[in-house]
Amino acid sequence: MSQTLLQELRKGLVPEELKELARKENIDISTLVKNLLNGTAVVLGYRTGRGTMVVGRDVTTKVNANIGASTLTSSVDYERKKLKAALKAKTDAVMDLSLADNIVEIREVILKESNVPVGTVPIYEAATMARIKRGAVIKLDVDEFFQCIERQMKEGVDFVTVHCGVIKELIEKFPPEFRLEGIVSRGGAITAAYIRNTGQENPLYEYYDRLLELAEKYDCVLSLGDGMRPGALFDASDSLEIGEQEVLGQLQKRAFERGVMTMIEGPGHVPLHLVEKSVKRIKRLTHNAPLYLLGPIVTDIAPGYDHITSAIGAGVAGMSGADFICYVTPSEHLGLPTEQDVFDGVIAARIAAHAADIAKNIPGAIEWDNKLSKARKALDWDKQIALSIDPDRAKKVRQERSGEGACTMCGEYCVFLVLKEQK
Repeated sequence: MSQTLLQELRKGLVPEELKELARKENIDISTLVKNLLNGTAVVLGYRTGRGTMVVGRDVTTKVNANIGASTLTSSVDYERKKLKAALKAKTDAVMDLSLADNIVEIREVILKESNVPVGTVPIYEAATMARIKRGAVIKLDVDEFFQCIERQMKEGVDFVTVHCGVIKELIEKFPPEFRLEGIVSRGGAITAAYIRNTGQENPLYEYYDRLLELAEKYDCVLSLGDGMRPGALFDASDSLEIGEQEVLGQLQKRAFERGVMTMIEGPGHVPLHLVEKSVKRIKRLTHNAPLYLLGPIVTDIAPGYDHITSAIGAGVAGMSGADFICYVTPSEHLGLPTEQDVFDGVIAARIAAHAADIAKNIPGAIEWDNKLSKARKALDWDKQIALSIDPDRAKKVRQERSGEGACTMCGEYCVFLVLKEQK
């Protein structure tokens, strides 16, 4: 059996591809190897060669875009368009969260057409099969579930979200009803319902070694999912959330010892003043493994604008140590996102991630800002637009508001003209 990247590094073997990746990530190869060996970084896309990148310490904060069909809206062509929108906005990774009957067909297209790492949530396919075969998403079959996981890894998925921390002990001790919004993670809710309906343990937890065996076989990164994440500010940092994080810390250690790379997923909805504390707590409980956050959303009152509420939280979270930001689109909590929602969500998350990189003093991060500032001072509109995070939008606004002439914001009172040295 071939070795995982982590197992190779433990034997002192540093693949040439990793050296090339270190140059791409602007990090010294010895630092990258050290971070991989101590579990504070992972490599996505290494085996598939699909947009290989590093997530974790000492590199730029990465961004993920979720796409995928629902049971009410399912179109392969539509998911293809959303994928293209995410790639146009320069997402670092995508995840297929499809729940529709044609989930396999959609995943096949995304795997084929994505040039960035692709992640999935295997319980969605297992739940879809349970709904089709047995009439309810919670009627999971353990062997069928693990077959779904292996099939997806074999197809070339780069990372999988697995809700291993939703365990029977937590569900019985802290029933979801004591929360304002209960369990809002789909995978977490399905798993909790399975536990309550059958009285059995979460199969991903009970048979965790079986999961590790598959991840080792295909060198697939495990993203240990936040099935207990809060869906309301009121529920943030409660016993369910922290209890799951303690479990994930134990599971991360077991995976790492086996040579399987892991990330930890985190909340969710978190009040702004608790974001830093939340990030640092998760890092402490999970051995400083790379942290993959959804947002977090810092206020619950802005449906239609949650790409903004999440970007605020993501900036603070990234500054505090989060490594991988999952975007939130304007249509979060309201409906399946459009192509434009996907694009806007990626841009908002990228802005937050870049702001975090500046705060973390990632080498070269602020140089982008400095170049644009110099172009702005020189009134070099073409260069300023080219350096923008969304050049098409910058160009469109410039043309609509100012045309080819002076900026209509200040006109002849432009500070750069007022202060310009007179010859």
